[in-house]
Amino acid sequence: MKKTLKKTLKITLFGLLGIVAVAAVCVWAEFGALVKGALSVQKLDDGLYYMEYSGDDGWDKLMEQGGFANANQLSQYAIHFLSKGHVKMETQPQEVAYGCSALTARTPEGDVLMGRNFDFDSATGMILRTRPTHGYASITTFNVEFFGFASDYQPEGFGNQYLALSCLFVALDGINERGLAVADLMAGDTVQTHQQNGLPDLTTTGAIRYMLNKAATVEEALALLRSIDMHSDIGSAHHYAISDASGRSVVVEYVDDEMVVTETPAVTNHYLCDAKKDVGLYANDDRYDRLCSHIDPCNGVMERAALTEAIQEVSQEGAPDKWLGTAWTMVMDLSHPSVTYYARRHFDRPFTFEL
Repeated sequence: MKKTLKKTLKITLFGLLGIVAVAAVCVWAEFGALVKGALSVQKLDDGLYYMEYSGDDGWDKLMEQGGFANANQLSQYAIHFLSKGHVKMETQPQEVAYGCSALTARTPEGDVLMGRNFDFDSATGMILRTRPTHGYASITTFNVEFFGFASDYQPEGFGNQYLALSCLFVALDGINERGLAVADLMAGDTVQTHQQNGLPDLTTTGAIRYMLNKAATVEEALALLRSIDMHSDIGSAHHYAISDASGRSVVVEYVDDEMVVTETPAVTNHYLCDAKKDVGLYANDDRYDRLCSHIDPCNGVMERAALTEAIQEVSQEGAPDKWLGTAWTMVMDLSHPSVTYYARRHFDRPFTFEL
């Protein structure tokens, strides 16, 4: 009797262990990549963090469902993806304006570089290196304060780090393994774009992630933009600086819901297309002229140090309790895909990541 009982208990115990093991494997299969991503978060500098993610990034299913036309739809999809449908959570994405600048040049050796400043009154930047199952690897940046998780949200502690994986669906700038670089900048007014052509929907920041996932060149990025209905983030006008490893550099703007492409190496926060040229250009804003003064005399050929100096020169100082200024500066190498970051004008503290 005792032997039978012991044998029964042993079988039951091993059966339970087997169930637990299977359950653990199933949970890890579902959440493992996300957990690893959350645990990878590192603080690099004041207001600048870094994390990595490899695996299904949710974009295939997102586009099959028609994309997203506003921040609320995005937040609902992101929470569904991160929780695998087990959690519902309300967020309050912010509607704010920001200023930026970008410059693309070719080095004497023939390499292509793109510099970019992201200027804002408050920002916590998250650098995300992504290796999606379907798509190009990329390094992107996003201001996680835009998510509206909480007024004091920081990507520290496992729960907050996990939420930061929402950056899989949005980006303010970045570069992919093929040397395509994209940056979002305010365009100069508050005229919103809301295309209604029956195509999949994406917002400004969502489209950046989509381009970096799927496009290798400027031409391919433009084709992707033509294949979606664009919707303005944060209730304002935007334009894109897009460059590739061939040296082609364009600015994409939207006028009356139509996409307009201008070939140019420099851009700040006013329109460049003929239809709205200089709209949003303020008398005391000379950043665009200063960038042009660097690149025009040399016909677009600059040493890396010179381009870095030019983009740093138009970075903006903050004002206490009012204006952070330049939250991050990045210099992207499109020929040998990599990016060097500087947080909050700390130009003596570079952080370089290679693709």
